[in-house]
Formats: sequence, C-alpha cells, structure tokens
Amino acid sequence: MGVLGGLIGLLALSVIAGLLAVAPITPVLAISGHAASRAVSLFDGMPSYLAIDRLMLPTTIYARDPHTGQDVELTSFYDQNRVPVKFDQIAPVMYDAILASEDPRFYEHGGIDLMGTTRALIRNAQGGSIQGGSSISQQYVKNVLVQRCERDAVASDTQTRDEVLRACWLDATRASGVEGYERKLQEIRYAVQLEQEYSKNDILLGYLNIANFGGTTYGIEAAARYYFSTTAAALALGQAATLAGIVQNPNTFRIDRPGGSIIGSDGTGYNKAADGSIEDVTPGTLAGLDTLLDEGRITPEQYLAAGDAYSATKGRQLYVLDRMREDGRITDEQYVAAAIEPISPAVQPARTGCAATWAPFFCQYVVNTVRYDPDYAGAFGETAQQRRQSLTREGLHIYTTMDWRLQAASQDAMRRYAPEAVPGMAFGAASVSIDAGTGRILAISQNNRFTEDADLAATDPVYTSLVYAGDGVHGVSDGFPTGSTFKLFTLVDWLEKGHSLFETVNGTLRAIPRLQDRCEGTWVNRENHVVRNFGGTPGYVGTPMQFTAQSLNSGFLGMAERLDLCDIEEVTARMGVTRGTGDPVDLDGAASIIGTNNIAPAAMASAFATVANNGVRCVPRAIERVTNAEGTELPVPGDRCSQAISPEVAAATAFALQGVMVPGGTGYGGNPNDGTPLLGKTGTHEQIQTWLVESSTRVTTAVWVGNAIGVGDVFRVFHDGRPLSQARLPLARDIQATANQLYPGGAFAPPPGHLLGRAPLRDRGGDD
Repeated sequence: MGVLGGLIGLLALSVIAGLLAVAPITPVLAISGHAASRAVSLFDGMPSYLAIDRLMLPTTIYARDPHTGQDVELTSFYDQNRVPVKFDQIAPVMYDAILASEDPRFYEHGGIDLMGTTRALIRNAQGGSIQGGSSISQQYVKNVLVQRCERDAVASDTQTRDEVLRACWLDATRASGVEGYERKLQEIRYAVQLEQEYSKNDILLGYLNIANFGGTTYGIEAAARYYFSTTAAALALGQAATLAGIVQNPNTFRIDRPGGSIIGSDGTGYNKAADGSIEDVTPGTLAGLDTLLDEGRITPEQYLAAGDAYSATKGRQLYVLDRMREDGRITDEQYVAAAIEPISPAVQPARTGCAATWAPFFCQYVVNTVRYDPDYAGAFGETAQQRRQSLTREGLHIYTTMDWRLQAASQDAMRRYAPEAVPGMAFGAASVSIDAGTGRILAISQNNRFTEDADLAATDPVYTSLVYAGDGVHGVSDGFPTGSTFKLFTLVDWLEKGHSLFETVNGTLRAIPRLQDRCEGTWVNRENHVVRNFGGTPGYVGTPMQFTAQSLNSGFLGMAERLDLCDIEEVTARMGVTRGTGDPVDLDGAASIIGTNNIAPAAMASAFATVANNGVRCVPRAIERVTNAEGTELPVPGDRCSQAISPEVAAATAFALQGVMVPGGTGYGGNPNDGTPLLGKTGTHEQIQTWLVESSTRVTTAVWVGNAIGVGDVFRVFHDGRPLSQARLPLARDIQATANQLYPGGAFAPPPGHLLGRAPLRDRGGDD
C-alpha cells in the first residue's frame, strides 16, 4: 500500500474528523490497509487539546490630560499591532467576505473542510507541500501555533529575529513529506477539539482577531484602522473584500507599499499604487474585470481606474467578491459596484515607539525604566527577555507622571534657547522637573532629535536615543560633572555638624594642604595645587551664606577643611545621589568638592527637591501605575519618601540657597520673578558644562547645558546673541515660571536660629 495506503487512511481520517463535532468516535476504526490503520493510531495518539494562548498585544503608554482627567495615549510598542474586538464590533460584510473566500461551509462542517484537505493531501502525495485547503478552524489552529512560536522567538548568533519569525511561519504552514502529513493530522485533531469546545462564532471571531494582515498588522480591527483609517465595524464591501483577500498571502497582497509589494527578480515592483496606466497589472489577476469589460457592463475608463491600483490585490479582491456573489451574500449590482471601485488605501500608521510621540525623551525614560530598573521587576520581569516581551507583547497600560502642560512649556523653552547642534562640538542640553513632594517626574526635555537608529546617531550629532536627564539605568547616560551645584552637599554637612550660615570662614584663594577622610585616609595636596575661583576671583574671608550666593570655590574649600570627605559622601548617599553609573560618589580631593563627579540631572533635581520638601526625599519616578491586559493593577513603586536630612538643616540650607536666586546671586537670571520663593544653585565645570537647579516648595527644575562628549568651550560659542553657557538661565526661568503657575509654591520654612548665628574663628584643622 505504501504512500497510497497512508493517503487513503488520512483521507478517511479527515472524513471522520469532520464528523467528530456531531458524533463521537471510538479508537477502533474499520479502515482497510496497514498504512491507514497506522495513520489512525498516529491520529489517536496525538495531543488532542490546544490551549488558546492570550493574544500578543501592544503595550500602551499614557499621559493624563489635566483639563479632562482623561489618560491620553502617547504611543505603543508591539511585535504585533492588534486591537481585539468583540463579535458585534465587526461589520457583517466582513464575516461574509472571509467565509465566502476561506470557508463557505464553516457553519455546516465539524471543523474540517473535506474537499480542501483532500486536495492538499493529494498535492503532498505528489511531492508538493502541505498548504491551503484549510477550514477557518484549521487556520485558527495554525495561527495559534505560529503565535506561540513567535512569542518564544529569540534571535541567536546564527539567525536574526526576523529569520526566526519566518521559520515559525514556515514550520507551521509549509512542511512537506511525512512530516507534512503529521502536521496536517495534528492540525485536524486540534481543529476538531476547538469545534467541540468553542462555538462557531467564537472560532470565527478568534480567527479574525489573530490573523496577520501584512507586516506587523494583526487582527481585523488593526487592519481596518491601518489600511483604511476606519474600524472593523464600519468596513464597506470593497474594503472588507480587500482585507479578506489579504489574509490568503498577507505580505504579497498588502496595500501599504506604493512602490509595490511584489518585487520581481530585476527589482521591479508590482502590485503598487495607481499611476494612470495598466502596464504593471499582473497577468491573470483581472479576469473578473475582463469579463465585465467584454460584456459591456463597464467602460474602458472604469476598467483602467479599477485595474491599475494594486492589481494583484485587486485580482484577489475580485475573487472574494465573486465568491460572495456565488454564495448569494451580495447581489450582482453590488458586485459590479465594488469591482469597478479602485482599491484606495488611506494608510494610517499606528503610533509606535518614542520617536512617534511629542515627548520622545520622557517616553524613552519610561521605556528604560521598563527595560532596566530593578525596582519594577514585579511588573515587567526579572530577565531582559521578559522585560522586552512586557513592552511589546503583554498588552500593558503604563500611566506616566507627565504633566503635558509643563512638558510642552519645557520643550518650547528648549527649542527657543538651545540649538539642536553646534558645529565642532557634541552640544547637549536637558531639563527635568520633579514634584518635590512625591518624586513624580513632570517633564523631561532635550535639545536633540530622538532616534533609535544607531547608525544615524553615530553620524549626525542632532540625533540620539540617550536621555541626558537620566542616569545609566533610566537614560543610558552616565551624567555630567555638576560643577558648583555639588556644593549643596558640603553645605548640608556643614550645617549637620553644627556650623552656621554666618560663621566666619577663610575663603581666600590658596592651596588646601589636606582634607580629612576617615573612610579612605586623609587626602594630602602633595602638588600644592590651587583650585581657582570662576572668573579669577581672589576669594575672601566670609560666610557660607556669601559663598553660596556667589558660588565661591575657595570659600567652600575653606568649609571642607573643617569637615570630612567621607561625611560629605554619606550626605550625597542619603539624598539619593550616585554617579550616573550607579556607583557611589567619590570625593578624592579638593577639586571634587566643587563637582567633578558625573551625576544625572534627575538625581541633582531630586537632591534639591529634598531640601525644598523639608528634608524628605522622594525617589524620582516616571510611572504612576501599570495595569495588565485584563485591567488588573501590577506592582510598581509609588511614592517612596523618607526623611533624608532633618527639617532644621533643610530649612537652613533652603535659606542659603534662596540667596542664589535674588539680585546679586549667580542664579538670579533664572528667576521668573513671579513672586514665588525660590532656592537654587548654579554650576560650571571647566567651561565644558553649565547647570542651574532651582526649586519652589512644590516643583524642582534642573537644567544642564554643555558637552555631551568632548571639551568644547560653551562660553566662547554663541547662539542668538547669547553664549551657550548662559542658555541655562532662560531655560530654567521659563520652565519654572510654568511650574509655578501650575503648582503654586509657598514660603520655605524659617531656619532655626542656631544655624544662622555668627561664630568666631576657632580650631578648624586648616590654615585659615
């Protein structure tokens, strides 16, 4: 009997399987021939249950509209763009089109299209491959198996992910020979099980929600939106017939490629947009129109108009329309009207990725949180693969902390004051605004254009995917030398050690011989190096209040002489500040006191917010909450606030920092002068980086302007008549002005008297 016996057995099994939905079958079957009996045994021993996996769904990121209270979609991420719908959310004409073309006896059989399966098996016996001839139930099974394979697909050293995905499809649809028989049998077995467990409508709906419609477009709703800018419920006859035709060979018949979805061996594109001629019509695809033209029922002009746009897809659409007419689902008049109507896509690409948003760098901060932040493992997974899948397959809804009003103001200020690029230097600028009382990040802006194209970013400095406001985890950026904004931590330690703001300190310009460090050992200035003041200022004997307002390096070094580097490092840790790499801040001498460590703007903003919030530090966060595809809340960190410094020290620190933002202070140019009390601190690092961090009692804004890479002098390069070094002032001013309007701040707590009083010079462990 050989192959023939096996074929007979399989055909018999197909017949029996088709009856299973209405009549049970016993394991003992009277089918003649050893091969047929063996096929029966093989069928009986195959897995009979196929669990329907949850569909791969896009993850969507939102920002709340404060005017309406509604969450507005920013963007989505997906491997498969899909919007599942219910049965009554699909136009009846779509059901008619898919049934007429794919399975006209769907509501009559038990899950198996006997004639189609027989043809496919005969083709296999003749040396072809198992494909086609499947019922809707079998096609649903096939799609479930393909998606299961794709869900677990991971690129390797030998295969790209696209190659792995293609292998999934080929494995489920085009196996030949004995393996093809077995796959077809397994498909039949699963299809029979589906028919026994689910209603016909459930299977049909499941198929339309899972099917591929070309590229990353999956499911009828996403297809209707993408190709025709409509919904599945509103599809017209011609549109429904087009989409029903696409599923037969999705990437061949897709209509979103004006240059052609079929590429010939010579590179010529076919099945492309209309060009007013019939030259590129694929032969044989317009037989239906030929007949209508021959019968005189359409004009030559109508023939050309209908035929030259996406001709291969048009031919497939005509097949679907013809089947609908033959089945009595549409009238002859409806057929003619749809046939002569050109395929007219109104492609509406789904918003995907951060580049598609109006706040790309805030978006990327959120994406990096999903991908890398260990605090969010409960929602997004422990491994890199789990986190990637969460972002592109799990149908999560991520609600951010963004205030789009402040975000818009931040971006507008960035456009006005910071150029996208500066010839001869890798110029960068970034801002971040944080709710001081909760840690919620309200806005992030940057001067660059966003891209995840590494080649583009490497060749054009205008583009980057790095979020300069974030650290290595949240921005894939290591931060920047902070300059004098780092003096905050020396000031806090000074007050914590019982010193006062009006205590007299030797702030003259001189070599500091040594600094105490109980952790690493005393630092000794063996080279007698002098850390100079900005602008050549000689320094003076004065008070921390003066040194802070005027940002005097030598004054803070005089203060540091009476402190311990290890204690200052401990203050930075308590206030949540690390280097951009995540490593602890390292103070290795006098220069480090004035800001040589690379720190992220978000971390510096958080530290100043701690002062403004009466010493309570709230961990910065860009995600408010997350729900899964079913709407269940997932565990994400909320407000994580703790007392980092005492309220008394915070009040005294705020008092000193307010002197920076008034006339005579280095940050006064960044004060919007709207009556809101502000504290702040400027910073400059070797003409390379400049900063301003300022805060009300409600919102803190940090602005960095400088060199993303390299050592260009931002004091010698001008933009709109202003040196780049001064861009920080109007940037921070305008952003904070909007923050003050949206989140009105009040007066800072008064400092305690003992931290204000003047103390005489006493033993300070130095030479002052």
